[in-house]
Amino acid sequence: MDSAVETMPETVGDLSIGGGASPADLLRTLLQPGTTCWRIERAGRFAQIVDAADYFAVLKAAMLQARHSIYLIGWDFDTRTQLEPAGATQPGPNRLGNLINWIVKRRPGLQVYILPWRLGLVRTLVRGTTAFFILKWIFHRRVHFQPDGHHPTGASHHQKIVVIDDAIAFCGGIDITGARWDRRAHEPHDRHRRLPGGQPYGAWHDATTAVDGAAARALGEFARDRWFRTTGKRLPVPPPGANPWPESLPVTVTDVDVAIARTAPAYGGEAEVREIEALYLAGIGAARRTIYLESQYLASRRICEAIAGRLREEGGPEIVVVNPESADGWLEEATMGPARLRLLEVIRASDRYDRFRIYVPVTENGEPIYVHAKIMVVDDQMLRIGSSNLNNRSMNLDTECDLAIEAHPESPDRERLEQAIRGIRDDLLAEHLGVTAEQLAAAHKATGSLIDAIESLARPGRGLVPLKTPDHAAVLELLADADFTLPEKPRRFWALPSRKRRYQS
Repeated sequence: MDSAVETMPETVGDLSIGGGASPADLLRTLLQPGTTCWRIERAGRFAQIVDAADYFAVLKAAMLQARHSIYLIGWDFDTRTQLEPAGATQPGPNRLGNLINWIVKRRPGLQVYILPWRLGLVRTLVRGTTAFFILKWIFHRRVHFQPDGHHPTGASHHQKIVVIDDAIAFCGGIDITGARWDRRAHEPHDRHRRLPGGQPYGAWHDATTAVDGAAARALGEFARDRWFRTTGKRLPVPPPGANPWPESLPVTVTDVDVAIARTAPAYGGEAEVREIEALYLAGIGAARRTIYLESQYLASRRICEAIAGRLREEGGPEIVVVNPESADGWLEEATMGPARLRLLEVIRASDRYDRFRIYVPVTENGEPIYVHAKIMVVDDQMLRIGSSNLNNRSMNLDTECDLAIEAHPESPDRERLEQAIRGIRDDLLAEHLGVTAEQLAAAHKATGSLIDAIESLARPGRGLVPLKTPDHAAVLELLADADFTLPEKPRRFWALPSRKRRYQS
């Protein structure tokens, strides 16, 4: 594996992925349409939304204001999902399926388009009343339900996108399904954290974004194109003028260029798209001080090799990864667990200057919080939030969609955007550590090191704890016994059944 690191390819397109950025590279934007993203569009408002309690509430508020169209694109939807399980504060039903029917009934001109992953629908059909809603929608004139199977065998549609009237769009890592809702406090025994059947589930950390303006219109175009590829039918563009941005949704940053990055496999004559991988690699290569990552997995060979390359440099960046303690489901742990162990061996062997940490967030009573967010922050320069995990599937096989913003060195808005990006990273770390963002920022300033700041704020209870892994000899023994292949093109879907979730969520 060490030899694989040493002989890794040096470029993706014209982007360096080995070593630090040169002075000339630092003057180039990381967001390059056609390479690291599909396109860049302006948003008057950009919001970072952390955890599903906040997301579900503002999503409901935005849906209530829809006039023309709602596009729901996702890996999974559960019509029984309660959008405000702690108690409704807004009009209309609280469950997703009932809310859609209620809104459509009161908005004669509204059309709703629901596009879930086709194979994910298999599980959906056995969920309580979900099959009833789907059957009803199949014959509904203004609710259009279409399972999406437009992908190669073994792939999945993994995007999580909602677009309302082309005026506001949500894009990130949060599925509108069970076992997602949680508040940022991540209380150990929150009584509202229950599946539709009443079973409790553990603390869950997640993130998404909201945009308006041209960025929202671009995601509307993206959604209509996806619908056309699946159904062969063109959808009308909604008329301008709507403003469904909820008053309850705080704006993180105004007037910002937003990049849309994608992964899509080659299929049906369509070319492969690997913008997300290129963006990860460009960010890792350009980092000067810090790389902060949150992901459900750490199992992408190319990403981990790029991280290892930066760690071998004297004076390279600190790299902090926040991961769950274990993957969600026996299959995911059986495949992604050995992958993470093996790649961590490579990373730690390359960490010559002690600049790498991988942490697990825990609740006040020490229970692990499941990390489902997919986030990257490079220095104060670039923020990426989306659906893509740090695994091979998200780089080339599953369909993914991420949004990114950048404080480009030559931009007149550089300082304002740097402050926003830094604030988002500090806010995320502060949540994990159980402190304020101001405390985290002060500790970082005092120590000059993000790792030292994190470790100086450690306390019993809520916080970030180092991921526990076996010692070197035990790792080698585990890997020898494991069927670890982690292919770039995984096995067929039906060869990998999971009792809880398929591949990734």
